[in-house]
Amino acid sequence: MLSKILLLEDDLLLGETLVDLLEDYDVTYVKNGQDALEKTFQEGFDLYLFDINVPQINGIDLLQELRNSSDSTPAIFLTSYNDKDTLKKGFYAGADDFITKPFDNDELLLRIEAKLRTKTKECIGSLCHDPQQQCFFLNDVELSLAKKEYELLVLLFKNCNKIVPKERIFDELWSASKNVSDGALRVHITRLKNSIKLNIENIRGVGYRLLC
Repeated sequence: MLSKILLLEDDLLLGETLVDLLEDYDVTYVKNGQDALEKTFQEGFDLYLFDINVPQINGIDLLQELRNSSDSTPAIFLTSYNDKDTLKKGFYAGADDFITKPFDNDELLLRIEAKLRTKTKECIGSLCHDPQQQCFFLNDVELSLAKKEYELLVLLFKNCNKIVPKERIFDELWSASKNVSDGALRVHITRLKNSIKLNIENIRGVGYRLLC
């Protein structure tokens, strides 16, 4: 499924150019802030690309209204403004990034990709899982995990604060043809607890629980 982007830009030529540039995404293009606001009521988006100086509702006021409604969709401002006051207002309104016009197309695509990648993360406190990249981050630092450790952590993460029985771990992580011992499982658990410093509780004789 293509990521959905709401593009707010009142310059028709630039707007159409951006729609062509963003051909790998599902782009909804509007030319004023009121239409953009109404679109957010009608459907969900993965990213906002907002110009600031647009008719009816300017980009900063629009984003502030969305944030006040608990909308946390990543937002990038595309703007000719580069003064500190405007940047400050934009970030205080909830912007994730600014790109000043004229901008490099490749840079814009890279920043969009970065924001969308961030949105795919599932976080519990400081521990984040990126299922697309198949990796974990702790305090924004990627964890170095072996394949089986990653699979084990995914199972514990999805059942955060719940006991995961050893039988379920064996069933889901190892094929029936493999004779896996409790000792082999403990090696992986110890690695996650001691080397990665995760808070995993051993429920003796039952299973394990990731405390989040």
